[in-house]
Amino acid sequence: MNFKQLFGFELLKEPVIINNIPRYIENNAYASAFGYQWKMYPKTQLDSHTGYPISKNRLTRIVGGSLDIFKDRTVLEAGCGAGSFTEILLRAGAKVCAVDISSAVEVNYNNFLQYPNYYIMQADIINLPIPENSFDFVLCVGVIQHTPDPEETIKRLSAYVKPNGILFIDHYSMEYPYTPIRKIFRNFLLKVNNDTALLFIQKFTYMFWWIHKLFYKYKHISWISNLRYKFIYRSPIVDFQDAYSFLGDKILYDWVILATFDTLTDYYKHLRTPEEIKHYLENSGMKNIQITLAGNGIEASATK
Repeated sequence: MNFKQLFGFELLKEPVIINNIPRYIENNAYASAFGYQWKMYPKTQLDSHTGYPISKNRLTRIVGGSLDIFKDRTVLEAGCGAGSFTEILLRAGAKVCAVDISSAVEVNYNNFLQYPNYYIMQADIINLPIPENSFDFVLCVGVIQHTPDPEETIKRLSAYVKPNGILFIDHYSMEYPYTPIRKIFRNFLLKVNNDTALLFIQKFTYMFWWIHKLFYKYKHISWISNLRYKFIYRSPIVDFQDAYSFLGDKILYDWVILATFDTLTDYYKHLRTPEEIKHYLENSGMKNIQITLAGNGIEASATK
């Protein structure tokens, strides 16, 4: 199905088609690590791969209730990555336009090309070939803090929402665990290529993950529990054991490497307060703003 048939309006300009995907971007250098990580781990965080509704539950929380709101409605998913939320939106019956600035679009396309209610493009979300006031919902999760200018990104995302439509976003808060050791590792890894960065993280995780597991196994002992949190603070490895130990060793280990790569190779890492996010939304003309401290830090919804 072409774009106009699915969404009812024309794109503002013609794309270049490469590997069946419409492209509107030539330089995505600052986001190259994201495209790389999803190509290396194309299904790792999909609910259909883990067998658990992790992304579904997270999206349900972000929208404040049932996913039924998406059925037969148009959704712009800005920063789709490999598609952990694309999958949930499509299964909820939404007409999804998935967008990413990076080569992750190729992974997303391969994961969901079988859906008739799906369209994908590679483009910059602050300069989309899409008219303003076009989508019932705009969803942007795990993305805004990694863009050059979060305020401008929120302003552009708000513009794509139809009158009475809803924008759903999240953002890192000031409490994001950007620890001194992670700053050191990140400063180093940003200077090497993606292959080297991933190999470094894989080797480091292989060497030290057993310590994380040992601390977790005996965390019921109070002094070990206290020592564990001090260790986690000093480790660059992202430890999901408290939240996702049910995933099993293999999938959890992949999540750890993926998340550690993600947090140590992002070119931009902005932190904001809830008040700042609310201010950005108000300046973008949004109303009925709801701010919650959850997930990555701050989750928000607002009506056009």
